[in-house]
Amino acid sequence: MAILKVVEILANSDKSWEDATKKAVKEASKTVKNISSVYVQEQSAVVNNGEVTEFRVNVKITFAVYK
Repeated sequence: MAILKVVEILANSDKSWEDATKKAVKEASKTVKNISSVYVQEQSAVVNNGEVTEFRVNVKITFAVYK
């Protein structure tokens, strides 16, 4: 039986939601081992002068704490 844990992370990027998601996983992987999936729960963006200037994601990262 595996025991999994889920952490929620907020990340941002000036390029895209995909880039923000990749940044979230990369940052989490510095301290969390055995990451098995990422679920994008929410996306949002900041708009300045009619242009999107920042993409934001709220993700849930799942990892095994016991296999």
